[in-house]
Amino acid sequence: MTAETPDPRLPDEQIHLDAVYARLDRMRATTRRRLSETLRESAGTPQALSERESYERMYTDELTKIDAAEHNLYFGRLDMIDDTEEVRRIGRIGILDDDDRDTTLLLDWRAPLSRPFYLATPATPEDVERRRHIRTRSRAVRSVSDENLISGEIVDSDSSHDVSGANVVNESALVDALNAARTGEMTDIVETIQREQDEIIRSTHRGVVVVQGGPGTGKTAVALHRAAYLLYTHRDLLSRSGVLILGPNEDFLQYIGQVLPSLGETGVLLSTVADLFPDVRARGRDTREAVALKGDQRMLNVLRAAVRARESLPTAGLTTRFDGYDLPIDAEIVKAARADARSTRRAHNLAQRTFLRTALDRLAAVHARRIGSSQLDGSQLLTAGDLDDIRVELEADPDVTATLLEFWPTLTPQGVLRDLYDDPSFLRKSTRGWTDAERDALYRKARPLREDADLSASDVPLLDELAELIGYRTDEADRVNRARWRQQLSEAQDALDILTGSAPQDLEDDLDPEILMAYDLIDAEQLAERQVHTARRTTAERAYEDRTWTFGHVIVDEAQELSSMAWRMVMRRIPNRWMTVIGDTAQTGDAAGATSWSEVFTPYVANRWRLHELTVNYRTPSEITRYANRVLDWINPDQSPPTSLRSNGIEPVAIATDDVASTVSELVVTSDWAGLTTVITSDGTADALRGALADVGADVTVHPITAAKGLEFDTVILVDPADLISESPRGYNDLYVALTRATQRLVVVHSRALPPDLADMPAPPAQDSSPSAPK
Repeated sequence: MTAETPDPRLPDEQIHLDAVYARLDRMRATTRRRLSETLRESAGTPQALSERESYERMYTDELTKIDAAEHNLYFGRLDMIDDTEEVRRIGRIGILDDDDRDTTLLLDWRAPLSRPFYLATPATPEDVERRRHIRTRSRAVRSVSDENLISGEIVDSDSSHDVSGANVVNESALVDALNAARTGEMTDIVETIQREQDEIIRSTHRGVVVVQGGPGTGKTAVALHRAAYLLYTHRDLLSRSGVLILGPNEDFLQYIGQVLPSLGETGVLLSTVADLFPDVRARGRDTREAVALKGDQRMLNVLRAAVRARESLPTAGLTTRFDGYDLPIDAEIVKAARADARSTRRAHNLAQRTFLRTALDRLAAVHARRIGSSQLDGSQLLTAGDLDDIRVELEADPDVTATLLEFWPTLTPQGVLRDLYDDPSFLRKSTRGWTDAERDALYRKARPLREDADLSASDVPLLDELAELIGYRTDEADRVNRARWRQQLSEAQDALDILTGSAPQDLEDDLDPEILMAYDLIDAEQLAERQVHTARRTTAERAYEDRTWTFGHVIVDEAQELSSMAWRMVMRRIPNRWMTVIGDTAQTGDAAGATSWSEVFTPYVANRWRLHELTVNYRTPSEITRYANRVLDWINPDQSPPTSLRSNGIEPVAIATDDVASTVSELVVTSDWAGLTTVITSDGTADALRGALADVGADVTVHPITAAKGLEFDTVILVDPADLISESPRGYNDLYVALTRATQRLVVVHSRALPPDLADMPAPPAQDSSPSAPK
């Protein structure tokens, strides 16, 4: 259409868009009013308080959903092939009109009736005659594009887009999204979901769905949209149990953080492995050797040995004072108590009661023989009741119990792990069969800091394993909480009894019924509840603080990086094994990471896992993937590279220099590239480069390669690829990751020789050899 002949479809769609936003505004106003009324309500009873807070949470979530859907609310339309001229309009959330018929203004993109929008092609039209893509901005229709699925004609698609060789749905909108400058936050792909992605998003498999795909194939976007789809389809189940999304690092979680809210979902817990153990924020750094060892399943035997080493025996001559006598505690008494405790097969802390009971029984018998034996024939003069009394007195004696519990102490995961790393003798005893070099890799001097200050992400699965071995925050915590509640209940009843006893006794008989006392209005349980601070938390918040919480569904991104020990921790949180796992084994950089999905999942689910592969690279232009695919062929020649969707005409360049920091600084300061730029470097040089850029005032991020996974940038400056290769046994995997983070431009700055696969990368043009040349 030309300016002289405006497109008649625009005003038609604008009329409908206005109706949709008018209804959205009414929904927002109604929800705000109900929230305000709820907050003004009084809550005289615990039940009323609970109901009020439940409504408050519901209305707050609804407002969040409405606000998040504001941008690009309406984006698709289907004209169906039937006699009724059915029209389906599709948006981020479903919206019904408030007329007498509850007319559907928008179908939720996840609804079954919306699915042909993502699947229909001229070959399989799915009963769709025409598919329309609507692009909006600030509540105004900017453009539309129609696909006639009967004739195959596309009306008003932008001819300037360059998409080479891929059969895609909504080509123009897709390429607009790919060419848009990055902002540091991931955006949803709800308008541009492709057929292979939609099949994964809506998969009905109730086991493990593994999504394997190369860089830029949209794995993360698929995972997040699958989370939104599952929450929509299985709302009742997943709203109670929750969905956990595990990412590789905090930068990644910030990057994806707005996707689910924009799709109308806010009740999902996003976490890293480092944050998955309550009250621990593991921010320490390990050597690559230590990471590999801590992720190996050999650590299971080490941790078991470390716990058993705390179940010790006394030395000869140990006594404790009781009832005016020296009471001997010999190895036979402790050995018998230890055997009884271990025979329960309960976790260490939970078996402590059995240990103490047996030890006290035997000590009571020893003491009874001393004070109650006949002088004539040595027979026992004390009765069974007397023995019970002695045992009770022994248990009430703090010195006796403290002495016994030295040999079966109450343990914490952090304490055991810190002692293991800090005590060379303890470490050697727990790592039988290990080499000295391996022990040296684990050794770490404990610091006088917070208990988790020197823990790393690799330590968190070990803490979780120790928590299982010792029974930390499981049954023991429940028992303590029940005892505390019984105490509060008793105290509340005592308070009411005092009030009852102090009630006025000289009132006239005809006035008694009119005077209400506290015990007329509240019982002990209600009074006790009022002394407890009750925080009304979402499912995600409660799950975050509960190590034993089990989720309804778990999504793991960059899953190839998880070690064997980390997978054990994840599997405890998803006993139904309903998972979506996203990764690419060619990008595995962690020395303890996965090289085979079958090796990871067969021990847990046998054949209940399904592999899906994404084959189109939407992120990386073909000019860059030409080099990346060479590296992939070195990593795994049998793995087919994804097809790059587009070419942008910007060739990667390599700049040789003797001073990397100065060259990168000048390059950043003098270049006028649009969008988001980052510097990717080896872990060992990241801090120095970050300091150099700060000195020149450059507002550019520096990402060590271990923190770059899952992220994307318009421009990537890759520093010394040879360092990435030499720094890790999986250095080529790291190089493959680094090469595929850019959506527009790649610049390599190097002081060492380039790897063979990049050796022919050209320098900037000779006529413009300044650092700002590659634009």
